[in-house]
Amino acid sequence: MTLGDRIAAVTALEPDRPAIDYQGRWVSWGELGAIAGAVAAHVPEPGTRVAVLLRNSPASVGIVLGVLRAGGCVVTVNPHRGAERVRAELTELGAPIVAGQPDDVRDHPGATLAVDASLEVRALRPGSRGASAALRPGSRGVSAALRPGVAVQMLTSGTTGPPKRIDLTYDTLERVFAGAKHYEGSRDARVRLRSGIAVVNAPLVHLGGLFRVLQCVLDGRSFALLERFTVEAWADAVRRHRPATVSLVPAALRMVLDADLDRADLSSVRSVICGTAPLSPDDADAFTAKYGVPVLVSYAATEFGGGVAGWNLADHQQYWATKRGSVGRAHPGCALRVVSAETGAALPPDQPGLLEVRAAQLGSGDEWIRTTDLARIDADGFVWILGRADQAIIRGGFKILPDDVRAVLEQHPAVRAAAVVGRADRRLGAVPVAAVEIRTPVTSDDLLAHASAQLAPYERPVEIRIVDALPRTPSAKVDLTAVRGLLR
Repeated sequence: MTLGDRIAAVTALEPDRPAIDYQGRWVSWGELGAIAGAVAAHVPEPGTRVAVLLRNSPASVGIVLGVLRAGGCVVTVNPHRGAERVRAELTELGAPIVAGQPDDVRDHPGATLAVDASLEVRALRPGSRGASAALRPGSRGVSAALRPGVAVQMLTSGTTGPPKRIDLTYDTLERVFAGAKHYEGSRDARVRLRSGIAVVNAPLVHLGGLFRVLQCVLDGRSFALLERFTVEAWADAVRRHRPATVSLVPAALRMVLDADLDRADLSSVRSVICGTAPLSPDDADAFTAKYGVPVLVSYAATEFGGGVAGWNLADHQQYWATKRGSVGRAHPGCALRVVSAETGAALPPDQPGLLEVRAAQLGSGDEWIRTTDLARIDADGFVWILGRADQAIIRGGFKILPDDVRAVLEQHPAVRAAAVVGRADRRLGAVPVAAVEIRTPVTSDDLLAHASAQLAPYERPVEIRIVDALPRTPSAKVDLTAVRGLLR
């Protein structure tokens, strides 16, 4: 059964059953299936690229499902970037169809699909002023825009530079979702509706949010969809729906950690999955101590279609005390190794080098894919991410890994999050500078004294700037390009 066939089958099982809890209203599986079916009818042929302005809404979910039902290619676009930037991006993409909520797509000069708050699907043409109009197969530019076999064209997070688009094929997604069954209590893959309600708080425009929504739909699991993450909305959803597992990016986890929630609010939760960015093991332990819930760190990348390593509960219980700070072990079907940056030769356990991945979901056989992440892997297969090779700061001939400095700054109890980048220096080549987001009042001098006690003199930041909030990407990672702009 193809991905599209499964979407159609799941949404047709029990049309009146609730599927998505959104802003106090339940959207049924039948309503979701109706949106998907109407959208699919407007996709002229398999492989057609459809630029989808993704918001966390049932309308966006239905559009994505419809494009996938038709075998089309979802090209993700972030509508929060501002009208002019979105218009420029859509022009550059040249997708023959643009889809989204009416206010997001109204001014687009091409063929457009709009899904409004009533979940009605309308096809618009320039000058139609909202009137219904058909999108015709064979419209100018459609054939040239085909991406056969590609399910999603998604931007990488863009934390260190301009984001780039990655093609995620239907074959890759099917392997990813099949592999995810390994971590579920029930591995029953039959088409059916399941009990339990998940909470989805990551943005759909990011792989984590889109993956979680598709996983819920393909599994036939209802879910609460948050328009955006706030502690109050998230805690309310957890209290009402009592999920066994939740996902929080590090920034969100720290917000929950700092919040005055009752431990009983999280009494249903057996584990928190945390990925997308580095998480201090001190924060993980503090979360467990406060709420009684273990934090299972994972390692993923858009290029791999999702996770390739992570902790499970059994490993956490047995190994966390001795291997804290690790991102876990390779997922089933994935292999990890560390190689020399100079020779490419595989390195023995505990030797740092460049991380390489052989991911089953990519169908690449024996091919190893090199990342820019510096890592070490111990004899038990646990992986530590040490930083990015392309972010190393060379100060007068000494190499500094920004993540080492960041981790020290984040050990200070007043610091919620930190970012460290290099600043050009005429004499030394580059020097480290830092921006920090704080929990409680503290001075830059206090933070520098704290860092100086643990860092070598050449590693110490020449400036530590306290900011109200670190700039972040849609996936809540710190935007290092924007941080460099702040600290020029």
